Amino acid sequence: MIGYTTLGTHDLPRAAAFYDELFAVIGVKRTMDFGRGIAWGRSMSEPGFAVTLPFDGQPATVGNGVMIALAADGPATVQALHAKALALGGTDEGAPGPRGGNFYAAYFRDLDGNKLNAFCMTAE
Repeated sequence: MIGYTTLGTHDLPRAAAFYDELFAVIGVKRTMDFGRGIAWGRSMSEPGFAVTLPFDGQPATVGNGVMIALAADGPATVQALHAKALALGGTDEGAPGPRGGNFYAAYFRDLDGNKLNAFCMTAE
């Protein structure tokens, strides 16, 4: 159902460097660079992720309650994504760990304050 997600940024080169390194942890690469924004994904036929300078020229803002979830293949990858985000200057919003049932997740914010999580489903 989801084709792609987009987050705003104030500084495209800085955001691009953050996401290039973060997504390298899970083998995801750039799929598009369209001047005002950059997209990443596994292929053009799968859901993607983009950051962009706002089209209206106004400042990028963080939505209250908005979060993008990044699928991981296991707890070690969740931990690696969280650690990489923090090492790149992101902020912690919840350390890696079980969140009930077989849902395992970690939460962080990127350099523009956008909230993301990395998650996986584990065997109970």
